[in-house]
Amino acid sequence: MTVNLVRSGSLYPGVPYAYASVAPRGSLIFTAGACPLDDRGEVVGAGDVRAQASLAVANLATALAESGATLADVLKTTVFVASAERADLVAAWDVVSAAFGEHDAPSTLLGVAVLGYADQLVEIEAVAVAPG
Repeated sequence: MTVNLVRSGSLYPGVPYAYASVAPRGSLIFTAGACPLDDRGEVVGAGDVRAQASLAVANLATALAESGATLADVLKTTVFVASAERADLVAAWDVVSAAFGEHDAPSTLLGVAVLGYADQLVEIEAVAVAPG
């Protein structure tokens, strides 16, 4: 299946993502928030937004692969960063954006007060389309 990333001629063109995405009829994949947890369930990279974002993206990619999809099948992401500092949000976004490359699916990036695990700074959830 092909994800159709929608670009708008009516909205600001300088954003680093598509404004919307459309999937053909088929199965959707909704992921749980991908966390920066290692294979023992421990948070990796305490205090390091970039390290946590990298592992969260890797864990997201694994969950998608086990669902028969890849990052290129993602329709939308939501990236949560436990920080009130814009620099931390940008650092996490830089890692996520690099992982997705030219597949700049719509995304929401937001700072939150706290995430579920001790020392957790980043969490990423996604909606994807199952390849047909």
